[in-house]
Amino acid sequence: MTVYFNDISEGQRLPTLSVDVTATLVVLGAMASRDWRPMHHDHGFAVERQGLKDIFFNTPNQAAWFERYITDWTGPYGRLGRMTFRMKGSVFPGDTMAIDGTVTSLELDDTGCGWAGLALDLSVAGEAKTTCSARVAVPTNPDDNPWDRRGERWKP
Repeated sequence: MTVYFNDISEGQRLPTLSVDVTATLVVLGAMASRDWRPMHHDHGFAVERQGLKDIFFNTPNQAAWFERYITDWTGPYGRLGRMTFRMKGSVFPGDTMAIDGTVTSLELDDTGCGWAGLALDLSVAGEAKTTCSARVAVPTNPDDNPWDRRGERWKP
């Protein structure tokens, strides 16, 4: 499914993505980003040496979950332009994380590219763990593909 620019409205709420976090999910995210710091894969180190509850998601892993959330919503033609986020708390195995989003802005740039601004929240049991803002290009019609834009036609 593809979301088109004209199908989106400011204030629109995006569907919730809920994920049961496992130790495997935490470790695989650390491995994929080549983050070998032990607090992301060694339970004993995290608990006994760092005083933490358990191992936890690293920064690139959280970024990847936000990117997945955005592209799950936009479909294959959505193209991330920018994303910033602020981590406020950790996500541990045993948590169920929920990512929610709202469309905050819509604009057509001078090249005709359709942009949606998004405010995203990652929470666990209703407690905000990470907030994110993103700008994503979406097609304006079935013949438009933001991935085909290059040079002056791509202004993220």
